[in-house]
Amino acid sequence: MNKVLGVVAVFTLALLCAQSAMAGEPRLIGSHGDWSAYVFIEDGNKVCYMASQPKKAEGKYSSRDEIFALVTHRPAEGTKNVFSYITGYSYKPGGDATITIDGSRNVLFTQDDTAWAPDAETDSVLADKIRSGSKMVVEGTSSRGTLTKDTFGLKGSGKAHDAISKECGV
Repeated sequence: MNKVLGVVAVFTLALLCAQSAMAGEPRLIGSHGDWSAYVFIEDGNKVCYMASQPKKAEGKYSSRDEIFALVTHRPAEGTKNVFSYITGYSYKPGGDATITIDGSRNVLFTQDDTAWAPDAETDSVLADKIRSGSKMVVEGTSSRGTLTKDTFGLKGSGKAHDAISKECGV
């Protein structure tokens, strides 16, 4: 059942990403330490997100695209605190990634170059940990078997979260 929900979530996100290509350009709400807050309009509705890039990216890879951790609110869809991770390579099919925030570890499911929390409850737990934490590490395995470890600072994450929550009214 979880695999089916995961596949549905992946296809839904892919559709949303395709739609966002037709959306307005993101506008910076503010930069807060290691995190930045943004808003854009999609189908006439606000989407707010906060994003950060790793302070340190480790792995024996020859090339890798940009890496981002995001927390997104889509109030028109009734979603908030959705955690996603764009890893800069394609994940190993069927593999998981892990996120560790100040020693507390969670498993993320993966598809192509993105990882997500398995459910809304985990999204909220991760958002709370990111807001109050100091260090986040995401580990995964590429489709070629390369292990990666990305380390993020969480300075300013609480203020960035406050900014997107205020902007989107959540």
